[in-house]
Amino acid sequence: MSDVRQELYLLADEIRGMATIGGHFAANVYETERAHRLMELAAKVAALAEGTPVEEVRAHFDAEPWFRATPAVGVDAAVFNPEGAILLVRRADNGRWATPGGLAEIGETLAESALRELWEEAGLRGRVERLLCLFDGRKWGSRSKVHIMNCVFLVACEDLAPSPGIEMLDAQFFPPDDLPADMHHGHDARARKIVEMWRSGGTFTDPASSHDIAMPMHQRPAQ
Repeated sequence: MSDVRQELYLLADEIRGMATIGGHFAANVYETERAHRLMELAAKVAALAEGTPVEEVRAHFDAEPWFRATPAVGVDAAVFNPEGAILLVRRADNGRWATPGGLAEIGETLAESALRELWEEAGLRGRVERLLCLFDGRKWGSRSKVHIMNCVFLVACEDLAPSPGIEMLDAQFFPPDDLPADMHHGHDARARKIVEMWRSGGTFTDPASSHDIAMPMHQRPAQ
């Protein structure tokens, strides 16, 4: 996926999110019309990125994972063996390696979703020990049609003999200094940060300061 196409997807997702919120909180027919128009514009941008008819994209906006007012939430499981190697799975859709994970599902805690993904993709059961990393996909090389946040949990497993699920081609442990060359988009840098946090005992979040970003003033007009 090209950088321009990725930016178009994220732009469409942001506009779509604004339209979803605007339509939900619309106080009159004029605000409803503006929200509807924003949704049409978002669909057009996404259609340009995909090269598909705008009607098809607009239909997808009414279904998951598009129908959201906030970023999508992804969950990954970080599993290490006694030698310090990290578990990776090889995806069947593109043949690339990644940490086991996927989207969180309604009715599960984030930690439970990570355990489910680990079981489905690598056949391992375990216990979540702590949160290792919280990544904004836009800052870590993800290639996604939506703005996605990824929570990575450290999972302790007694049985460390992985077996790939039906969506995976393989599941193996790799030394941190010898990761596969064909990693899924962004997962090479993320895996290195995961290893760093595992070794240090820390938790990583993307740095942010309210002094460095513009703050909206419509709820604080007197300041």
